Amino acid sequence: MQPDSREIEVAVLVSVGRHPVTGRARRADQDARGVEVALTLPGARVRLLHAGPADDGSEEALRGYLGMGLDRLTRVEQPEGADVVPALAQRLAAAPPQLVIAGSRAERGEGSGLLPYALAEYLGWPLVNGLAEVEGIENGVATLLQALPRGQRRRLQVRLPAIITVDGAAPMARQSAFGPARRARLESCAEVAVMDKALGEWTLMPARKRPKRLKIIKAGSARDRFKAAAAKAEGGGGQLLTDVTPEQGAEAILKLLKEEGVLR
Repeated sequence: MQPDSREIEVAVLVSVGRHPVTGRARRADQDARGVEVALTLPGARVRLLHAGPADDGSEEALRGYLGMGLDRLTRVEQPEGADVVPALAQRLAAAPPQLVIAGSRAERGEGSGLLPYALAEYLGWPLVNGLAEVEGIENGVATLLQALPRGQRRRLQVRLPAIITVDGAAPMARQSAFGPARRARLESCAEVAVMDKALGEWTLMPARKRPKRLKIIKAGSARDRFKAAAAKAEGGGGQLLTDVTPEQGAEAILKLLKEEGVLR
């Protein structure tokens, strides 16, 4: 499928990510994959859009997207705790693109994955999730390849303007070059901030380490599962309890759970 002769306006929503090991700010993996998808579209004019607070850490992370080969990024300044959906919607409505690409889930903040859906409802645009590839755009209709479980793919057509989200099924993002990232422009603009009232009522705390799960025997067929369930436990580390009181049985169960790391 051949693209339209005119340029295709594509806006990619990018966020500040978090490294899973060090916790340092970085470009988000899924958002970077969305930029990669946009850059591979023939005849596409790509612009980057970010909404959030302005600080040194976020600027370094946002320049990671600019190092992929773009010359500017628009940052809609919003205070901490603001709902960025109205600000993004106003910015997109002021200069509507044909296609909006976003990651399916943020790496910081709430991380609920609801922003693209809320934005699509706000703008009244269709949304396609789990994008693997944009096969082509012709006559205002985009042909998309959607990723399904177990490696399956489904071809869809959606009329533009539309919002699509990408995840790990999209192509891996190219490396970010330091020189172009520093030379590119980071433009700031202001929109009316709408505070997130629901977020203000939440209590945030560090996540606790999840308890260790007991080992579960996995088998492929019903026959194997029956044999695994009926087989006697191997090894002499177990303890067979007969004719014990409820208190003794409960004490033995607690001891086992502590040994397995379920209780501490």
